[in-house]
Amino acid sequence: MFKIEDQWHAELHDGDFLSLAAAATELRRLAEIPWNQVPNVAPCTSWRTCGRKYEVVEYDTSVDPWRQNQRLAVLEIDSKGTRWLVQDIAKLGLQ
Repeated sequence: MFKIEDQWHAELHDGDFLSLAAAATELRRLAEIPWNQVPNVAPCTSWRTCGRKYEVVEYDTSVDPWRQNQRLAVLEIDSKGTRWLVQDIAKLGLQ
């Protein structure tokens, strides 16, 4: 199971993704949305100078509670623009 988390605000993005490819598709969609529009607008009062730092988190759901396997920063979005921290998400090595 993969989830997308905003590391700067400790918020989970809606959705559970069964594959890295599905999470990557959602991240590409988020990258096309301006920084000051939902869901990219930061929830803090200083949102005009803040942004989002999206990470892909892989969980092992075969155990209870879930165990985090991997976490990787992938995308930053703020007033300065969109920055991919991983150029080719398909080559991340997450399975």
